[in-house]
Amino acid sequence: MIVVGAGIGGLTTGALLAHRGYQVRVFDQAIVPGGCASTFKRKGFTFDVGATQVAGLEPGGIHYRIFSELGIDLPTATPCDPACAVFLPGETEPINVWRDPQRWQAERQRQFPGSEPFWQLMAALFHYSWAFQSRDPVLPPRNLWDLWQLMQAVRPDTVLTVPHTFSTVGQVLRWYGLQDDRRLKTFLDLQLKLYSQVGADETALLYAATALGVSQEPRGLHHLHGSMQVLSNQLVEAIERGGGEVLMRHTVQRIHTKAGRVIAVEVCHQKTGQVWTESADHIVANVTVQDLVRLLGEDVPSGYRRRVDKLPPSSGAFVIYLGVTQAAIPPNCPPHLQFLFDYDGPIAENNSLFVSVSRPGDGRAPDGHATLIASTFTDPAIWWSGEQETGDREWEKSPLYAGLKQRYTQEAIERLSCYFTLTPETIVHVEAATPRTFARYTARDRGIVGGIGQRLITFGPFGFANRTPIQNLWLVGDSTHPGEGTAGVSYSALTVARQIEASSR
Repeated sequence: MIVVGAGIGGLTTGALLAHRGYQVRVFDQAIVPGGCASTFKRKGFTFDVGATQVAGLEPGGIHYRIFSELGIDLPTATPCDPACAVFLPGETEPINVWRDPQRWQAERQRQFPGSEPFWQLMAALFHYSWAFQSRDPVLPPRNLWDLWQLMQAVRPDTVLTVPHTFSTVGQVLRWYGLQDDRRLKTFLDLQLKLYSQVGADETALLYAATALGVSQEPRGLHHLHGSMQVLSNQLVEAIERGGGEVLMRHTVQRIHTKAGRVIAVEVCHQKTGQVWTESADHIVANVTVQDLVRLLGEDVPSGYRRRVDKLPPSSGAFVIYLGVTQAAIPPNCPPHLQFLFDYDGPIAENNSLFVSVSRPGDGRAPDGHATLIASTFTDPAIWWSGEQETGDREWEKSPLYAGLKQRYTQEAIERLSCYFTLTPETIVHVEAATPRTFARYTARDRGIVGGIGQRLITFGPFGFANRTPIQNLWLVGDSTHPGEGTAGVSYSALTVARQIEASSR
């Protein structure tokens, strides 16, 4: 088994396969494993590159199940409560997404009077959908085994979700006469953009129900102690304990097929420049679907290529990493916050910021200090200026690129200063990442983040399958069901491990 990419999805697939007796080798072009859930260190601070919170640690949750099978201890973590504090334009009191369901119900009734029928529908759909997903359906099915797994997961209450399969959140808001509630619509746009990459008008209702409901007990979002790297390190250890290998700084340049079946990968050792071809019975691609098409080259089926080419553009991210003194952080600061600064502006380009703040003693900052990570969605095209990455770093010296990066950095600090005390005395370290940075370090197409968007045409039964049109070539990660986040990509990894095991019988 060859796994292309050491993100959480690839490492989880590799660990499960190694544990089940397969020979596994993982290749990744980066220096450290983890992909968008990896970390880097500066001046004693540890910064999470992208992902900053984890779902699925509770009994029965996806990480709980996978770690139990692998015999790995769950990482030490603190529940996020509130899961997020959302500040709308001109408001100083946030909308707190509390972990306790009753407290969250009281909060939303106070913040959005008259909206409770909408929230009750979302809660019901979440209950049915979560129970369905916990029975490990394969979506979308591509053969009889997949279809059988899907049918086994169906229960009578699953049928109650069927009438909503083709609905969006925006449509349901109109059904309830809530389309003109600007605060509610904006809150939903902000939260859904984080999880589905699109706003309420485009997000599939069934996906939104899960995304909006997962932060409440008995589930919840968690803040890991140490860093997000804990997940990757434990999965690497599991792969190696099962006799597998994780080879960093090894770039897979091509996936080769023959007669509709995958046969090998072409690998380049970054330090020596050596290039060789390594054969495999199965290849698991933990990459974006756009990158999968690139790796296949002329071997990609024409229909698959056309479908990928027709996908709506994906977002990139601009991220600012700040190492600060504790004096910069307000008392009782929530671990995650979201700000929108102008109702008339986009949920992107510094008009909205999603912020993660370290906790005292969580291992991310020296005593008396904290990390503050803020991200905003951005159009990748404005960072590339129509040019693709050439493999060197000359683009970083471009006055146009450097100027844009500096402007975004200054704007983000100014925006954040409305809540945090950011001065030359409190800021110890400043660093920023753009889509070009993400493309360099994660090898994701144009540095895009968060998958392909959970629209009606791309979510669940209508999305990209783990089973590709090429035999024994599998896709895991945020381009497949159930979507982005460490929990989502881990579900896709479990599905592929099960599919490979079934095909080997």
